[in-house]
Amino acid sequence: MRRLRVGILVCMSMMLVTGSSRAEEPGTKVTGYVIDSSCAFVKNLKKPISPECAVNCAKAGSPLVILADSGIIYWPISAAMPATGQNDRLMEFAGRRVVATGKVYSKGGSRAIVIENVVKAPAR
Repeated sequence: MRRLRVGILVCMSMMLVTGSSRAEEPGTKVTGYVIDSSCAFVKNLKKPISPECAVNCAKAGSPLVILADSGIIYWPISAAMPATGQNDRLMEFAGRRVVATGKVYSKGGSRAIVIENVVKAPAR
């Protein structure tokens, strides 16, 4: 019985170390383009080809992401469980620069944002 408890504690400790995610401060601002994830990765685009292209890809099922001006890709996620997709929320901004504010998470080299507010970015 003691070995079982020790084994469970070891497993739980490993899960905590390897499965943890880091959350930045709520209200973190991310400025960049709303682009379909495939173009951001496969085509290595720095900005969308056009708003129409981003909308068409999103309607076809490609998740929209925020490609920050820094080059970091932020996956919009839901804080609700069960989680919901965020494409509908971002569709009006597809292919455009935005300022998104929310809680940012980092895990395994990926970044995600639970969007509290998103607005069109001011012109550069």
